[in-house]
Amino acid sequence: MSMIKEFKEFALKGNVMDLAVGVIIGGAFSTIVNSIVKDLIMPVAGLVTGGLDFSNKFILLGHIPDGFKGNPESYKDLQTAGAAVFGYGSFITVAINFLILAFIIFLMVKFINNLRKPAVAEAPVPTEDVLLLREIRDALKNTPR
Repeated sequence: MSMIKEFKEFALKGNVMDLAVGVIIGGAFSTIVNSIVKDLIMPVAGLVTGGLDFSNKFILLGHIPDGFKGNPESYKDLQTAGAAVFGYGSFITVAINFLILAFIIFLMVKFINNLRKPAVAEAPVPTEDVLLLREIRDALKNTPR
Protein backbone atom coordinates (compact mmCIF):
# COMPACT_ATOMS: atom_id res chain seq x y z
CA MET A 1 0.00 0.00 0.00
CA SER A 2 1.43 3.35 -0.94
CA MET A 3 2.06 5.88 1.78
CA ILE A 4 -0.31 8.42 0.16
CA LYS A 5 -3.15 5.90 0.02
CA GLU A 6 -2.49 4.85 3.61
CA PHE A 7 -2.46 8.49 4.74
CA LYS A 8 -5.70 9.17 2.85
CA GLU A 9 -7.43 6.26 4.64
CA PHE A 10 -6.15 7.52 7.98
CA ALA A 11 -7.11 11.16 7.39
CA LEU A 12 -10.61 10.39 6.16
CA LYS A 13 -11.61 8.18 9.07
CA GLY A 14 -14.50 9.65 11.03
CA ASN A 15 -12.60 9.94 14.30
CA VAL A 16 -9.76 11.93 12.73
CA MET A 17 -12.19 14.38 11.15
CA ASP A 18 -14.11 14.71 14.42
CA LEU A 19 -10.85 15.41 16.22
CA ALA A 20 -9.88 18.05 13.66
CA VAL A 21 -13.23 19.80 14.06
CA GLY A 22 -12.86 19.62 17.84
CA VAL A 23 -9.40 21.18 17.74
CA ILE A 24 -10.58 24.03 15.50
CA ILE A 25 -13.63 24.74 17.65
CA GLY A 26 -11.50 24.40 20.79
CA GLY A 27 -9.10 27.04 19.48
CA ALA A 28 -11.95 29.45 18.81
CA PHE A 29 -13.54 28.62 22.15
CA SER A 30 -10.22 29.24 23.90
CA THR A 31 -10.21 32.78 22.52
CA ILE A 32 -13.64 33.38 24.03
CA VAL A 33 -12.55 32.01 27.41
CA ASN A 34 -9.38 34.14 27.33
CA SER A 35 -11.53 37.20 26.75
CA ILE A 36 -13.89 36.23 29.57
CA VAL A 37 -10.98 35.87 31.98
CA LYS A 38 -9.04 38.94 30.82
CA ASP A 39 -11.96 41.33 30.25
CA LEU A 40 -14.55 40.18 32.79
CA ILE A 41 -13.14 38.05 35.60
CA MET A 42 -9.71 39.60 36.18
CA PRO A 43 -11.03 43.18 36.50
CA VAL A 44 -13.54 41.99 39.11
CA ALA A 45 -10.78 40.03 40.89
CA GLY A 46 -8.63 43.16 40.78
CA LEU A 47 -11.46 45.23 42.24
CA VAL A 48 -12.05 42.71 45.03
CA THR A 49 -8.33 42.55 45.84
CA GLY A 50 -7.90 46.32 45.86
CA GLY A 51 -6.77 46.95 42.31
CA LEU A 52 -4.43 43.96 42.05
CA ASP A 53 -3.63 43.28 38.39
CA PHE A 54 -2.43 39.70 38.08
CA SER A 55 -1.20 40.07 34.51
CA ASN A 56 1.47 42.58 35.58
CA LYS A 57 2.81 40.62 38.57
CA PHE A 58 6.39 39.47 38.10
CA ILE A 59 9.79 39.14 39.72
CA LEU A 60 12.78 40.63 37.94
CA LEU A 61 15.44 37.90 37.91
CA GLY A 62 18.26 39.81 36.30
CA HIS A 63 19.13 43.37 35.51
CA ILE A 64 17.28 45.72 33.21
CA PRO A 65 19.07 45.83 29.82
CA ASP A 66 21.10 48.93 28.94
CA GLY A 67 19.17 51.41 26.83
CA PHE A 68 15.80 50.26 28.22
CA LYS A 69 13.18 52.84 27.25
CA GLY A 70 10.03 51.33 28.76
CA ASN A 71 8.36 51.29 32.13
CA PRO A 72 10.40 49.24 34.66
CA GLU A 73 7.13 48.29 36.41
CA SER A 74 5.65 46.83 33.20
CA TYR A 75 5.99 43.09 32.68
CA LYS A 76 5.38 43.41 28.93
CA ASP A 77 7.96 46.19 28.53
CA LEU A 78 10.61 44.22 30.40
CA GLN A 79 9.80 41.03 28.54
CA THR A 80 9.97 42.84 25.19
CA ALA A 81 13.36 44.28 26.13
CA GLY A 82 14.67 40.78 26.86
CA ALA A 83 14.97 41.09 30.62
CA ALA A 84 14.77 37.90 32.69
CA VAL A 85 11.41 38.11 34.43
CA PHE A 86 9.44 35.50 36.36
CA GLY A 87 5.86 36.27 35.28
CA TYR A 88 3.78 34.50 37.91
CA GLY A 89 0.80 36.82 37.30
CA SER A 90 0.59 35.72 33.70
CA PHE A 91 0.66 32.11 34.87
CA ILE A 92 -2.19 32.78 37.32
CA THR A 93 -4.25 34.22 34.45
CA VAL A 94 -3.55 31.20 32.25
CA ALA A 95 -4.39 28.82 35.12
CA ILE A 96 -7.73 30.58 35.63
CA ASN A 97 -8.37 30.32 31.87
CA PHE A 98 -7.70 26.58 32.05
CA LEU A 99 -10.00 26.04 35.04
CA ILE A 100 -12.84 27.94 33.39
CA LEU A 101 -12.35 26.10 30.09
CA ALA A 102 -12.19 22.72 31.85
CA PHE A 103 -15.37 23.50 33.80
CA ILE A 104 -17.24 24.58 30.67
CA ILE A 105 -16.12 21.46 28.81
CA PHE A 106 -17.23 19.36 31.80
CA LEU A 107 -20.68 20.97 31.64
CA MET A 108 -20.87 20.41 27.87
CA VAL A 109 -19.90 16.72 28.18
CA LYS A 110 -22.40 16.27 31.00
CA PHE A 111 -25.13 17.87 28.87
CA ILE A 112 -24.28 15.67 25.86
CA ASN A 113 -24.26 12.54 28.05
CA ASN A 114 -27.72 13.45 29.35
CA LEU A 115 -28.94 13.79 25.77
CA ARG A 116 -27.54 10.36 24.92
CA LYS A 117 -29.36 8.59 27.76
CA PRO A 118 -32.21 6.56 26.36
CA ALA A 119 -35.55 8.08 27.19
CA VAL A 120 -37.69 5.85 29.37
CA ALA A 121 -40.87 5.42 27.42
CA GLU A 122 -44.09 4.90 29.30
CA ALA A 123 -46.13 1.89 28.34
CA PRO A 124 -48.74 2.92 25.82
CA VAL A 125 -52.30 3.03 27.07
CA PRO A 126 -54.16 0.10 25.49
CA THR A 127 -56.90 1.01 23.07
CA GLU A 128 -60.52 0.05 23.59
CA ASP A 129 -60.19 -2.77 21.04
CA VAL A 130 -57.24 -4.27 22.92
CA LEU A 131 -59.11 -4.09 26.21
CA LEU A 132 -62.11 -5.82 24.64
CA LEU A 133 -59.91 -8.56 23.19
CA ARG A 134 -58.32 -9.10 26.60
CA GLU A 135 -61.73 -9.47 28.19
CA ILE A 136 -62.71 -12.03 25.55
CA ARG A 137 -59.45 -13.93 26.10
CA ASP A 138 -59.93 -13.99 29.86
CA ALA A 139 -63.56 -15.10 29.47
CA LEU A 140 -62.50 -17.97 27.17
CA LYS A 141 -59.86 -19.05 29.69
CA ASN A 142 -62.50 -19.25 32.42
CA THR A 143 -65.02 -21.17 30.28
CA PRO A 144 -65.22 -24.85 31.23
CA ARG A 145 -64.50 -27.31 28.42
